[in-house]
Amino acid sequence: MHCIIFLAFIVFTRHLCCFFIFCSGVVIAEGILGNDKIFQNHGNSWGYLILLYIFVQVSRLFVVGTLYPVLRNFGYGLEWKEAIILVWSGLRGAVALSLSLSVKRSSGGSSLITSETGTLFVFFTGGIVFLTLIVNGSTTQYILHLLDMDKLSATKRRILDYTKYEMLNTAFKTFGDLGDDEELGPVDWPTVKRYIRCLNDLEGVPMHPHSASETGDSLDPTNLRDIRIRLLNGVQAAYWAMLDEGRITQTAANILMQSVDEGIDLASNELCDWRGLKDNVSFPNYYKFLQTSMFPQKLITYFTVERLEFACSICAAFLRAHKIARQQLHDFIGDSGIASVVIEESKVEGEDARKFLEDVRVNFPQ
Repeated sequence: MHCIIFLAFIVFTRHLCCFFIFCSGVVIAEGILGNDKIFQNHGNSWGYLILLYIFVQVSRLFVVGTLYPVLRNFGYGLEWKEAIILVWSGLRGAVALSLSLSVKRSSGGSSLITSETGTLFVFFTGGIVFLTLIVNGSTTQYILHLLDMDKLSATKRRILDYTKYEMLNTAFKTFGDLGDDEELGPVDWPTVKRYIRCLNDLEGVPMHPHSASETGDSLDPTNLRDIRIRLLNGVQAAYWAMLDEGRITQTAANILMQSVDEGIDLASNELCDWRGLKDNVSFPNYYKFLQTSMFPQKLITYFTVERLEFACSICAAFLRAHKIARQQLHDFIGDSGIASVVIEESKVEGEDARKFLEDVRVNFPQ
């Protein structure tokens, strides 16, 4: 229900922005075409518009180029190809138009801004919006193609091939079941295939993509990051399933989800979603003090059992989610070198969780 409301809000907002831009265009056209004196007094306005467009692009190039060393080495990192797209994708839209319209509305009644100045404001702003949308917006796909940023990596292609295989295999089985269904009667399957063209690709069993020769399986940092994020997405999906099944509480689920988000942020360097759970998975600080004191064992257990139960729940959920995600990753990628690296990282991540569960079993067998 929340998703439907959110999507409806997005659609409404998008249509509202389009309507606003349309109204802005009407106001700009009325201000420019309804006052010929503006272009008589400012005959070079079109030339200034082109110069202003060039200046906007150059200024954005200067800002991104100046900050590039910082953007590259901090946060998520920025490659030079991404910097080029960042420069070229500086599109202007509704915000700029709304500001220019507010200037035009306040012009004429002020001694500082004349009516002609207000009209020039909306003319130059609308012209920049138009040029960035038409020139930059329509050519971005060609720049992406020129920089080879629109191509799928070998890993993503293998995942796509596996998904296609699963869909075709499911369609093949369903189509076969329909053909053996007596209740459908004498169906003219050739005619059905003629109208549903995708059924023509289902003759015979589709070949599993992992049965083909493994190529393009390099341990490129980008591919490693891709696979780590795929694994963590599977881990997060497993947490949601465990929450629905009642295996974990909402509090534990929030902590586990947050650890996955932190792991995705650092996926470029390593698989480290366990790092965000360490503070919640440990023996209480006062445990050693209670253990060395003269307090009864039942009292020690009373003070520690709730904390340890919560920590054990997190450890068990972490190990189960990673196990499920590793199996899913193997199904999607197959026996590839890059998948093996990430699967091994996942197993190493679970060592601390296993050790903690073993320590709890030894110290608190009850």
